[in-house]
Amino acid sequence: MDHNDLRIGDAEREQTMAALREHFAQGRLTHEELDERLDRALASKTARDLAQITADLPGQRPAYREPIPQHDGHDWREAMHAQRQQMQAMRHAQRHMHRPGHPGHPWRGRRGPGAFLPVLFVFMMLGLIFGGFGVFKVLFVVWLGAMIFGLIHRRFHHRG
Repeated sequence: MDHNDLRIGDAEREQTMAALREHFAQGRLTHEELDERLDRALASKTARDLAQITADLPGQRPAYREPIPQHDGHDWREAMHAQRQQMQAMRHAQRHMHRPGHPGHPWRGRRGPGAFLPVLFVFMMLGLIFGGFGVFKVLFVVWLGAMIFGLIHRRFHHRG
């Protein structure tokens, strides 16, 4: 059996998806192409399927290798060596992706809640001073709702 026809796992799919995100960040793929290729990567079952997704893109080839020459069909040492190299390449890629400032890092370009919440807080304080407790209560509820919405939004939209 050809090595590229062997089934792959989530780690190989994730490595290919990380490479696709990097190509998107560098402008080689449009958003639509990225979405389509990410869907294909998630549906991939073999190493050959993943190789077809990135075949037209430059750079490092996926960590899986071309077919390993088999000696009498039982050369497990070479297979184990290839597996170790693949795992090291994936760990290296994963460490590189989690560095702050890297285009694929989840906090890239994020510097906090933005200007909306602090401005709303200032209006809330001004409402308390000039408008009384009734205006303060209304603005406090709006501010609290915005805080909760922001937390929920970040929780569900920044998972990688």
